[in-house]
Amino acid sequence: MNLVNSTTPAMLLIFLLMISPHLSAQQKADDSNYKLIWQDEFNVDGKPDEQKWDYEHGFVRNNEPQWYQPENAFCKDGFLIIETRKEKKKNPYYDSQHKDYRLNREFAEYTSACLITLGKFDFTYGKVTMRAKIDVKQGLWPAFWMLGTNRSEVNWPACGEVDIMEYYRDYLLANAAWEGEQGTDWDESKFPLATLGGKEWAADFHVWEMVWDENQIVISVDGNLVNEISLTKTVNKKQGDNPFKKPFYLLLNVALGQGGELIPDENIPSKMLVDYVRVYQK
Repeated sequence: MNLVNSTTPAMLLIFLLMISPHLSAQQKADDSNYKLIWQDEFNVDGKPDEQKWDYEHGFVRNNEPQWYQPENAFCKDGFLIIETRKEKKKNPYYDSQHKDYRLNREFAEYTSACLITLGKFDFTYGKVTMRAKIDVKQGLWPAFWMLGTNRSEVNWPACGEVDIMEYYRDYLLANAAWEGEQGTDWDESKFPLATLGGKEWAADFHVWEMVWDENQIVISVDGNLVNEISLTKTVNKKQGDNPFKKPFYLLLNVALGQGGELIPDENIPSKMLVDYVRVYQK
């Protein structure tokens, strides 16, 4: 049920005010059935816990301009900080004749970090919560999301993708993607940041939650429903399987300049602060 795309911002706000108490009560009732199975509170200054996190490296996806490197992620004062920087980075794999942008770019103009739990932790079904403060300036694209662990075998989107928190061009997004007949099928939800209070809202910490079982994925922020995805429709059209009934791993990153979006110099450096990430299962 894509609530956001079927309502105006004013209608959406009224609807959220009506449903929020119900959602909170439901969550409290469900909490007693969950047990914490994985967490990171980021309480130790320095590098993120290498027992829990790995990293993506270099140019990775979407023709984005940032170079991912571990140096842009660190823990301080009880927070994970992912920092974007404007700095030139030479591509050691540069090949001017190659068609792949990840190889034919000689330099990166920006750096950031993408933390992943692939090879460290994955799960099927449960509840995930994250408390974080995101930067919503132009050119920034913070995200907390999941990919199927079989991505290297079946490729994207057949591995499945869930965007628990994604900010892009004035909207919070909550999406799921899987394999379609001609490309990618999406269940997309766009939540106008202005409805919540815009930049003032983004100046504070907020809690994102995903509840995932064999029937659906429900994504909320501060107890407000953002998207509800039925898993009856998420069958890969060519593979014939349902990726959302298999293990997934977590990703935390800040990308830049998606789709050629201008990145004003005054918006870099920027920081995404994560207070905790917790995973529960029944």
